Amino acid sequence: MIDAKDRKIIEILKEDARTPFTRIAKELGITEAAVRKRVKNLEERGVIKKYTVEVDGSKLGYNVTALTGVDTEPDKFLEIAKKLKEYDFTYNVYITSGDHMIMTEIWAKDREGLMKILAEIGGLDGVKRVCPAIVLEKIK
Repeated sequence: MIDAKDRKIIEILKEDARTPFTRIAKELGITEAAVRKRVKNLEERGVIKKYTVEVDGSKLGYNVTALTGVDTEPDKFLEIAKKLKEYDFTYNVYITSGDHMIMTEIWAKDREGLMKILAEIGGLDGVKRVCPAIVLEKIK
């Protein structure tokens, strides 16, 4: 089980994965060694899977982000999801059980670039429908 201290460690690391263990220890009122042991345990149990960076796409010239649903022929959805994963313009790709079989986060330089990307995805063999929603603002 995960206790309140583990949850707080996860919360702190989600906010900033580079937070020093000494700072976490001070906030939790435990030793740095205890934090290190807890983090190692969370990693070994697969609760913490990896450490990553959040990138601001606009700082790299990607001024349009679209959360895009992709519907496919049933026998093609895994193949298409794997293909979408290979593209540079896809930031995340998910297989879902909601309104769309596949959801992807697409980064484009501008609206014209997004239109080209959507046409490319729509042209993949087995794609039935592409449903983009342009992100206006990221809140969390």
